[in-house]
Amino acid sequence: PVSLKGTEIGWSRGRPIPIEEYDNLYKQFNPEKFDADRWAQIAKDAGMKYMVFTTKHHDGFCMFDTKQTDFNVMKSPFSRDVTKELADACRRQGIKFGTYHSVCDWHNPNFSFGSPHGKVPNPNPDMDRYEEYITKQVEELIRNYGPLVTMWFDVPQDFGRPRGAKLVAKVRALQPDILVNNRSGEPDAADYETPEQRIGEMQKKPWETCMTICTQWAWKPDDHLKSLKECLHTLVKVVGGDGNLLLNVGPMPDGRIEPRQAERLREIGRWLEQYGESIYGARGGPFPRGDWGTATHKENTIYLHLLDPSLDVVKLPPIKRKIVSSSVLTGGSAAVDQTDSGIEVSVPKSDRREIDTIVVLKLDGPAADALE
Repeated sequence: PVSLKGTEIGWSRGRPIPIEEYDNLYKQFNPEKFDADRWAQIAKDAGMKYMVFTTKHHDGFCMFDTKQTDFNVMKSPFSRDVTKELADACRRQGIKFGTYHSVCDWHNPNFSFGSPHGKVPNPNPDMDRYEEYITKQVEELIRNYGPLVTMWFDVPQDFGRPRGAKLVAKVRALQPDILVNNRSGEPDAADYETPEQRIGEMQKKPWETCMTICTQWAWKPDDHLKSLKECLHTLVKVVGGDGNLLLNVGPMPDGRIEPRQAERLREIGRWLEQYGESIYGARGGPFPRGDWGTATHKENTIYLHLLDPSLDVVKLPPIKRKIVSSSVLTGGSAAVDQTDSGIEVSVPKSDRREIDTIVVLKLDGPAADALE
């Protein structure tokens, strides 16, 4: 509903939008142009493999048919279970579906805080009752919306580690194959970490960067749209760091994905159609990210993503594998010189791409442990 105002979801409750006005926006919420199949098609065209939908943000409004509160989409003029429609549409397209569900809930009087501004306490909070409330909501999502790829929790605030651990245990008991992120309140129970609006680093724990395609999470009129170059550099750097990318798109008040955002997503998809072998199923490294770009690898192959077309020569550290052949996935040629002291790669200016020049190195053994 906050898309009606064009302000940030959750965080604009109380400032700049008065709480009473914010909490009543749902009574005007009627996104008549929402088409779940169209959303799923846009995601597929973008090359996405899974979708995570916001079922409840910090403002407490639920975009699914919950029986725990009337503050939900079924009580709006739209009165359709958006989450169910999206889950079904994604599966028809072969896209895995997951749910974002905020742990904190500033609308629920039992939660400890009622505002994002200055952590204003609720007058009579009862966190035990709130725990019961959110557990029942999570059970609804797990039981009623089919197999979920992930339960994406957020902002636990005072929910606490013991409650977070119990919530994750409930999720796993009902869907053992689900992945759970690190924001339930008990980060040690997580399958993966979630760097936000930044690119994560190579590490042992799996991670997923969540980042907006514009500047705001929720839709905002005339919000700055990131260029194709920005989006693709983010994608390849994330994969080069051994992570996944969760790219956020905020739908318009009428239920559509903004046309310019949809087109940007399709541009990403067209790039992936050509060069996705260097992304899908690839791991980060073996070379660390540098000013020159980043590397991904699969089996005996390293993909060098050269992101700075001004560089005439890229110098890399030595590897214990022999390079048996090289090619340029993006077209053209490259000179690759391997010695005991390192590897030098040069691509003629005419063959350098503005966004990403991908040089492919075939090795005589696994790339994963090639770096000395």
